[in-house]
Amino acid sequence: MITAANTKSFRAKAMVVTSSRLHAIRFKLAFERYIKENGYTDIRPLVAFSGTVRDPDSGFSYTEPSMNMDYVTGQTISEGTLPSRFESPDYQVLLVANKYQTGFDQPLLHTMYVDKRLDGVQAVQTLSRLNRMIPGKDAPFVHDFVNEAHDIFRAFKPYYDKTGLQQASDPSQLESLKYELDQTQVYYWSEIQAFAQVFYKPPERQSPADHAQMQKHLQPAVDRFRGIADENAKQEFRDWLVAYVKVYSFLSQIIPYGDPDLEMLYSYGRFLLPHLPSDREQVAVKFGDEVELQYYRLQRIYAGPIDLKQGDAQGVKSPTEVGTAEAKEEKAPLSKIIEVLNERFGTQFNEEDRLFFQQIKERACKNEHVIRTALANPLDRFEMGIRKLIEDLMIERMGENDKIVTRYMGDRNFQAAAYPILAREIFDAVRENTSTPTSTD
Repeated sequence: MITAANTKSFRAKAMVVTSSRLHAIRFKLAFERYIKENGYTDIRPLVAFSGTVRDPDSGFSYTEPSMNMDYVTGQTISEGTLPSRFESPDYQVLLVANKYQTGFDQPLLHTMYVDKRLDGVQAVQTLSRLNRMIPGKDAPFVHDFVNEAHDIFRAFKPYYDKTGLQQASDPSQLESLKYELDQTQVYYWSEIQAFAQVFYKPPERQSPADHAQMQKHLQPAVDRFRGIADENAKQEFRDWLVAYVKVYSFLSQIIPYGDPDLEMLYSYGRFLLPHLPSDREQVAVKFGDEVELQYYRLQRIYAGPIDLKQGDAQGVKSPTEVGTAEAKEEKAPLSKIIEVLNERFGTQFNEEDRLFFQQIKERACKNEHVIRTALANPLDRFEMGIRKLIEDLMIERMGENDKIVTRYMGDRNFQAAAYPILAREIFDAVRENTSTPTSTD
């Protein structure tokens, strides 16, 4: 525990790591009921989560500020002031789902209750919240309801004693990749140099027009890439460029390269990649709040420290071979628009507002112009091609949801957050509906 220097009062704080935002909310409500029923006056919890969460059982919607009432002032605690209020003697327990699992430095944090699957670096980052030291702090304590001791051991072992590389990276990979990329003639070196002259301008000489100038020097390579008839060759070039950007990003942190051409190709490649569509797509399946807890059975599996001195030292993997497998990409579903907007702009949109975006999507998917644009263009061109039409659809339905339409049309940052998710959903839906054969009897 942690005691004040000149008193016997305890200052230790605890964190409860839950499996989802909804579970964090339910824990908070359960904590408050239990504290009230048992007459405790020296324990007060706070909950931290992003956006607005609706409890399907009760029908109520919750935000972080609405659930955290300041014990002293009686006002809601904003997200920005929550860390400082938790540090005060007024609060002892912080309930979280994903928020504050990383980057949260609170030396008074002594105990952690884990009700969530942790693995790999996430386990290290989460449990390391307890490592911050302060005079009078005893060894921290973890009560884990979910994870096995050997899994936590495997997660921490590569970082114990020292962090070494299992196999040295080969700097010649960059030269090999650059050679392969140069041979394709998708880009010309004069275009990279022209791009670099704009990209590497000193801050005092930069202007809003620079973005258009950089795009001008990227476009010829984009056009050549799209003109490649062999789909395998297109994918091979993109894979090589992805590999080059990743390897340079890693190696440049530990090896001082003296060749400016490598740096210029890296910067050019980073901006070029988003314009090179890939045919490979992977759909990630997530289990969230839909998988509901039915019952608990508490059983002690293991108690005691995890000795990281056991076993041989392990290293952290670095890039040693250049692979071309596509990285897994999680697509944000339309339902995430509300979460993104609430988190970024402090709004309190709910399920009804989500349905408004759903109706816009359904109308757009039936529009012939939208369908033709989706089938004839990659996503980036599709977004540009239907933006005006989406605005028209918004205005047509302004009477149904004035607050969203007004904010969407009047706030460029708000529109920039919502539109890409909506456009991607429309794009995917049109292509999926077109590729799905219609059964006939």
